[in-house]
Amino acid sequence: MIASLTGRLVEEDADGLVVAVGGVGLRVHASSAAVRAARESPQAVELQTHLVVREDALTLYGFATQRERWLFVALLGVSGLGPSKSLALLSGYPVDTLQRGIASGDTALLASISGIGKRTAERIVVELRDKLGAIALESVSAGGSAGAPAADDPHLAARDALVALGFAVPEAEAALAGSQGTTEQRVKEGLAALRRGGPS
Repeated sequence: MIASLTGRLVEEDADGLVVAVGGVGLRVHASSAAVRAARESPQAVELQTHLVVREDALTLYGFATQRERWLFVALLGVSGLGPSKSLALLSGYPVDTLQRGIASGDTALLASISGIGKRTAERIVVELRDKLGAIALESVSAGGSAGAPAADDPHLAARDALVALGFAVPEAEAALAGSQGTTEQRVKEGLAALRRGGPS
């Protein structure tokens, strides 16, 4: 199993990255965080990796951190999800956001990723909530608890308020990144960030 690699960025395209390692160019399907890391240090790319072995292909997936790789492997265990959709989830949101979403049963967050429908989002929550265990619970934001409904979680309540105002879930999540305090305070911060055109 190829657990990590270090090399030089040769190419970046729609399929991911090509990293030269020991004179061999390895095709790596990378998360958005891994792509950003490779761009920042193209001469010394360091990725955590997971090799998916199938009868007709060996496909290497790359991640910026061990936590990303860990969550990817956990997502692969969800029936019917597969590596492409698992990578899409990791590219759509940071690991902390995804873990919080799974731990709190936030299917709207998961379903906001292209290719992830409501039923798939529900299946992810059902199959992974217990498997994530303490690791997932530790990543839940201080403002809410893992099992709390949206009304009791300031982040989710603020996100729902922004969505009700017409913003898409990914826009609302980005605007609320780093926001703290009560639901009202978070909504104000989120709206201010959206007016500025970026996260708070």
